[in-house]
Amino acid sequence: MCRLLGVKRNGFYRYMKTQHQPTTDDDKRKEIVEWMHKIAKASEHSYGSRRMQKALNCLGYPIGRRLTRRLMKEAGVQVRYKKKYKVTTNSNHTLPIFDNVLDRQFDVDAPNLAYVQDITYIWTQEGWLYLAVVIDLYSRKVVGWSMGSRMKAKLVCDALTMAIWQRNPKAGLVVHSDRGSQYASADYRRLLKGHQFVGSMSRKGDCWDNSVVESFFGSLKQELVHWKQYQTRYEAQQDMLRYITTFYNPERLHSYLDYRSPNQYEADMKKLKKVA
Repeated sequence: MCRLLGVKRNGFYRYMKTQHQPTTDDDKRKEIVEWMHKIAKASEHSYGSRRMQKALNCLGYPIGRRLTRRLMKEAGVQVRYKKKYKVTTNSNHTLPIFDNVLDRQFDVDAPNLAYVQDITYIWTQEGWLYLAVVIDLYSRKVVGWSMGSRMKAKLVCDALTMAIWQRNPKAGLVVHSDRGSQYASADYRRLLKGHQFVGSMSRKGDCWDNSVVESFFGSLKQELVHWKQYQTRYEAQQDMLRYITTFYNPERLHSYLDYRSPNQYEADMKKLKKVA
């Protein structure tokens, strides 16, 4: 939360301790509303009442969701809502495909057991920028990504290679994707085979088989891309990188993770295992 608000952790807690308690309910509400506006701005206006409530709870305000919703409305705190998902996968090819090994088993109890991946398009004045990502189902963390002007097999291979370099997963890892030709390519299959990973693919035309990564793309588009007009691919690349590394992984509250960020969830689980 400190990183999201752009303040140092030690300074923030020192500031909170030195603040006088609001003397009236009106003073307290004004203080909460001020934080609401700060959180909304820092999160690119992506937090609805549920995430806003959790963020305020983290700051030490024991506020409920109903009051959060009412104060947001009264204060004019704006929220950017998701647009309808559009299928962009081209699975019309004759390349071999993997069975649906994952079969919507999105809940895993340890890191590096199952990854999901996909490609999305971002429009710029120079043309399309393609973004391939790899997400660890354990924490919903984006562990690999690659961007380029062409949607070739190298794009998805580079994203998975980055995940391998960062996480060092063991043989037997299930790697799930849709039926796009990039994931059915010989280069991609060789990469899986070389690391003894298990390939998995969605059923034809069924986006729900890969809903976790589609949800990430939905958040990315709703919270960032749909509100920007990129002049160059480089400009878009920098924005995607910033979103993943400084907001989504370290700060964005995720409902599946009990309103923790992917990084915080992994850190919390690591501490619990040490105690056990």
